[in-house]
Amino acid sequence: MDDTHPFFARSLSRHQLIMFDALVGLFLGFTLFTVTLHATAMPPWMRIALPFALGLPLALRRLWPLPVFCFTLVLAVYAVLVDAVGFAYLAPAYALYVVALSDRRGPAIPTSAIAAVSLAAVLGLTMAGAPHDTAPNWLLHLDQPLLGIGALGGAWTVGRAVQERRFFAARDAERLAAQAVTEERLRIARELHDVVTHNVGLIAVKAGVANHVLATKPEEAHDALRVIETASRSALVEMRHLLGVLRSTAVPDLVPAPGLAGIRGLVGQARLAGVDVELELRIEAGDEEGLREGAEEWQRLPEGVALSVYRIVQEALTNVVKHAAPARCRVSVVADSKNVRIEVTDDGPGRRTLPSAGAGHGLIGMRERVMMYGGSFEAGSLPGRGFRVFAKLPYEEVK
Repeated sequence: MDDTHPFFARSLSRHQLIMFDALVGLFLGFTLFTVTLHATAMPPWMRIALPFALGLPLALRRLWPLPVFCFTLVLAVYAVLVDAVGFAYLAPAYALYVVALSDRRGPAIPTSAIAAVSLAAVLGLTMAGAPHDTAPNWLLHLDQPLLGIGALGGAWTVGRAVQERRFFAARDAERLAAQAVTEERLRIARELHDVVTHNVGLIAVKAGVANHVLATKPEEAHDALRVIETASRSALVEMRHLLGVLRSTAVPDLVPAPGLAGIRGLVGQARLAGVDVELELRIEAGDEEGLREGAEEWQRLPEGVALSVYRIVQEALTNVVKHAAPARCRVSVVADSKNVRIEVTDDGPGRRTLPSAGAGHGLIGMRERVMMYGGSFEAGSLPGRGFRVFAKLPYEEVK
């Protein structure tokens, strides 16, 4: 079955809706005409004019809802009073539905009370049944007012219910859209922070080293400039890729996202910045444990989890380079069938905040990445000296 253009779910244009109302009005006019043929108390021209005057104006109910309702209501009351047709209230009820949809007075009209009265009228009409011939004259003709109250009140109640449903649906859609925009802004902010902070931080550190030893140790300054060149090129490539994704409305090129395979590169950059890094990458699978970097087992991690692991290690090493270098650091990434555990410790100063007002976004970004997967995150100073970052990300294996 082709669900590309479902008949009942698709939206109709205003022109199509008016055409539909015209067909409904024409059908109702013919139906009323078959009933008024037996109303011998009315002149022949009225037997033709009255039913079509009730039905045909319904084609304009979306253009002028209130005038069409008032016009058909007056004719319906007249038709009931002259005993021409008993269900003439269907025409104003059909027009009243659009009036309820377009009404802006809100709680000024007690919709709940109208619904209760309409329900009571319908129940009373159903339970009472047809009155006996010996009943009073007013009781014999009570069914017509009750039918009118039920039809008009029901149309108003349904219209107001649909209007409120549309209002809340639109508000929920706006809320979800705003939430999606906020989440996307946070995601972009995290990516920009991780890309820029790591490389620019490394550049800043090595630039300071080069400036300090330029006159006395030109070879060391030359090494620092080479690190600056490598870090700046890496930052440029990642920034161009990220900006290309943001600017393009098409599907971005499937460039491999940095993941576990790039952690060794981060470690190498940190070593160039003066941090002695010890790296551990291990997969625990039952009784078998070992260093399996690049093995097939690492491919079972979802791409988003692998990227988060990379970014967390990247930010943690960036903090070590900025705040603790020269220092010794240990990076441990251990995965089993359910979780990935990341631990980065160093023996530098335990403080990880700067006096500037913008400090702390790195730890916040790491915590946000972990919280997206329902994991746990810890970051703080070690007793005596050093700093520790620990994150645990649960995941389901990619089959």
